Amino acid sequence: MSERDVVEIFIIGNEILIGDIQDTNTHWLCKELNSLGGQVDRVTVLRDVNDIIAAEMHAALERGPRVIITSGGLGPTADDLTLAAIAQGIGLELRLHEQARQMVKDRYDELHAQGIMAQGGLNPPREKMAWFPEGAVPLHNPVGTAPGVLLKVANTTIISLPGVPSELKGIFNSSLQPFLLETFVGGTSVMRTITVLCNDESLMEPALSRVSNDHPGIYIKSLATTLGVSAELNIILTAAGSDLSVLNAMVEAALGDLQKGLTALGLANRLKLV
Repeated sequence: MSERDVVEIFIIGNEILIGDIQDTNTHWLCKELNSLGGQVDRVTVLRDVNDIIAAEMHAALERGPRVIITSGGLGPTADDLTLAAIAQGIGLELRLHEQARQMVKDRYDELHAQGIMAQGGLNPPREKMAWFPEGAVPLHNPVGTAPGVLLKVANTTIISLPGVPSELKGIFNSSLQPFLLETFVGGTSVMRTITVLCNDESLMEPALSRVSNDHPGIYIKSLATTLGVSAELNIILTAAGSDLSVLNAMVEAALGDLQKGLTALGLANRLKLV
């Protein structure tokens, strides 16, 4: 294991340290990162205190891991201060990120249209989730409202994810996958997403298993949603390597076989490519 593969994890939240909520994100992240070839050297659990988070972030950057992943503190309330603390620890300004702001607005509008939220659009607490350390970029959250955040600082990349396990996993398994595969597998990556208007993974399992077996170079992941919240399910196909044309061909072949398999299961009229 080379030094460049080292990962540190920060689990942030008073609710963890007072025992109100059990931390399951550490176990899941360690397992996933290890399977990709990453080496988790340190996990730190921190209170929602700006100066503490900032100091620990500064110390971690001095150690120089390849990746730092934070979990928690991205929401709209006053105690969600992870991004402000990261900015303080690095010495960066917080700035309103227009793409992230639009992502937050679109997500609330979508949830309002589905009858899940009483009101769509933005207000100051919601807009707070789009204030990023300068230079950071947003990661689409397919489950919740707060975007993930990716920030490169020298040779370290800081990834900030929500603390809600379903949201953390949703971002990790979708919009973060290209970065993870490029970082730990090497080269570049290609990702395609197909949305199925069906939220029952068991109905699609035969097609998913067949594609996984027939295309071993493809990482295939279905993103389950909470029953009753959405009638859609995203299936993500990713390939990593050095030859972009080969990767595109691999993904397209797997995608074609997946569409055929879902068609055979009677789901042909429920498919759309994203």
